[in-house]
Amino acid sequence: MVKESTSPLVKHMVNQLRDAHCDAFRFRWILKELAKQLLAECCGVLPLMERKIPTWQGNFVGSFVDESRITCVCILRAALPMQDGVLEVLGEAEGGFLAMKRDEQTHESRLYYDRIPDISGKTVIVVDPMVATGGSLHDALALLKERQPKQIISLNAIGAREGVERIEKAFPDVDLHIAQIDPTLNKDAYIVPGLGDAGDRAYNTI
Repeated sequence: MVKESTSPLVKHMVNQLRDAHCDAFRFRWILKELAKQLLAECCGVLPLMERKIPTWQGNFVGSFVDESRITCVCILRAALPMQDGVLEVLGEAEGGFLAMKRDEQTHESRLYYDRIPDISGKTVIVVDPMVATGGSLHDALALLKERQPKQIISLNAIGAREGVERIEKAFPDVDLHIAQIDPTLNKDAYIVPGLGDAGDRAYNTI
């Protein structure tokens, strides 16, 4: 299920990322805070638990997110700030890493690093700023589903409509929360209007 955010604050943050004058430090900071906003929008499907805690007037039993049942997987390198944002909120969740490089000729992705803990029966939150053709995210989701998580949630900053529709068709059981869906891709498979290469802009490698 694809859920595009309607939050004015989220749209404001996306448009700040589009700004060519947004420097790398601020670009990373906005991605991190945007991930927190998207996390808040999907919190209704996160695993919960009851826990007794001491308070200033005695013990209290309250509802908490069961962070031990959550793994946040980032697709390197552009997604690192988004993973930081999720793990700042869910400090006891595990982190996982996938590195996928896009072939500039075929626009297909190639996996070259996989460091994922045991996710069997867990909730996996995948973070990836860009969904262009959907190739990297598609391959990441296919790999993760083989490891039998309970559910997968994808948090994304911006995507082209065709890439988002590709993911929705291939993985109808994945909840995709995206800040902004743009109309199309250009001939080089970059999102239009988009914001450029998120990894290059985040780490000054343009």
